[in-house]
Amino acid sequence: MKQMSFPSHPLICRNLIGGQWSDVGALPMHDILSPYTGDVIGRVPLSTPLEVDQAVQAARDAWPQWRQMSLRNRAEILLKFRALMLSELPRLIDSVAMESGKTRVEAEAGLQKGLEIIDFATSLPNSEQLIAAEVSQGVSCQFRREALGVVAGVTPFNFPAMVPLWMIPLALIVGNSFILKPSEKVPLTPQILAELLMQAGLPAGVFSIINGGREVVDALLTHPDVKAVGFVGSTAVAEQVYKKGTASGQRVLALGGAKNHIIVTPDCEPISTAKGILSSFTGCAGQRCMAASVLLAVGDVDHVIQAVVDLAKAQMLGRDVGAIIDAAALKRIESAIDNAVSQGARLRLDGRGKATVLEGCAGGYWLGATLIDQANVAMECAQAEIFGPVLTIIRVDNIEEAVRISNQSKYGNAASVFTTRGDIAQYVAAHANAGMIGINVGVPVPREPFSFGGTKLSRFGHGDITGRSGLDFWSDLKKITTTWPTLAEDIQSSTKGQFLLHTT
Repeated sequence: MKQMSFPSHPLICRNLIGGQWSDVGALPMHDILSPYTGDVIGRVPLSTPLEVDQAVQAARDAWPQWRQMSLRNRAEILLKFRALMLSELPRLIDSVAMESGKTRVEAEAGLQKGLEIIDFATSLPNSEQLIAAEVSQGVSCQFRREALGVVAGVTPFNFPAMVPLWMIPLALIVGNSFILKPSEKVPLTPQILAELLMQAGLPAGVFSIINGGREVVDALLTHPDVKAVGFVGSTAVAEQVYKKGTASGQRVLALGGAKNHIIVTPDCEPISTAKGILSSFTGCAGQRCMAASVLLAVGDVDHVIQAVVDLAKAQMLGRDVGAIIDAAALKRIESAIDNAVSQGARLRLDGRGKATVLEGCAGGYWLGATLIDQANVAMECAQAEIFGPVLTIIRVDNIEEAVRISNQSKYGNAASVFTTRGDIAQYVAAHANAGMIGINVGVPVPREPFSFGGTKLSRFGHGDITGRSGLDFWSDLKKITTTWPTLAEDIQSSTKGQFLLHTT
């Protein structure tokens, strides 16, 4: 296992405005702590509406030239950016892991997903440029994507690279200027992405970074020159972002939290099912909106649950399971476990107090896989998003009851079923009310061009954040309908037609 690399001194983040890294000056600074150690690894400025306005003005000034550039030329810059990312992949992996607490394998997986979005974005010149069709005799229709102008993205702590890369390539390829407000907990990796975008030849002002907290988000959501905002975070904040942005006349897509359910049936293949369940609820230390948090055990599947427990006991913190983002999050998760026990649930496996295996990381925020058994739907652990490596088990009698419980959730991000029966798989796919469905897949994240997005309180706004739906969010469609008079009509109605006839 490669040893985690930490900086010898705190790294200082800066804002990127008009193609220039700004002097943080007198701005207050916020410490960035590594979840691995609890030590300060960087400092980030808490910007004000003044810096937001400066970035918006620079983005607005840069937009006309970027918009007028051909789609193919914009794609070439993004392809250079992709190549630079690959050349700097080890550095990016270390940065993502160090500041978010992911394992290096998880950090690389998130980056690879980001590269996949770039691949999709750069395929546009060959997939939809000036798509046209003859809709009736002599009449054709076509569409062109029109950029909105200055747009922004507000991204969460759990994916310092992947979630920004859900937005940046799609927003840029259609001709927008983009402003990123990363989480103040993980601003280091976005600094590297910005550096690589500039190296790739992106014109100054087309991409900006404004660091900070809520004051920056509010300024972006109310700025008259910001046309659209994408957001990923908790449901409570997503709802606030959506309401504030739309009240200002902005286009907003805000993805929120989740309470994903995995249904397990007695006919499932036990080993692959156990591995799928474990990777779903412990991957990224459970700190992702696609993590399974409730297992709906249909009938006698104790052998599968025991296999999950056995696999979880063999996990090593820091190698197989990453760290919790900070001390407050760890305390909140441990409190949720205590509450489940006090409400009558039984701990099948308790991951609290499990020692880390990485040298020098005893001061980090660690929690091993935890299974809460014998829960019921009324318990907090079955309803609230815990956002940690914690799986709640509810016993049910049949598949209909399992789907009904899953559908009762106020969230609608994902639902999965593990089975070897096609009729059961079809029933879940048809009746589960979630945006993403998995059949023997514990983390049913679609691959591009299929888009990412949930339903109910997992999403505020229309559409999805990636795929063709993401392109639609960051652009308007201009439809052009054309017809031309025939040569015969031209001859009969115009001397010009006669002239053309004689000269052809």
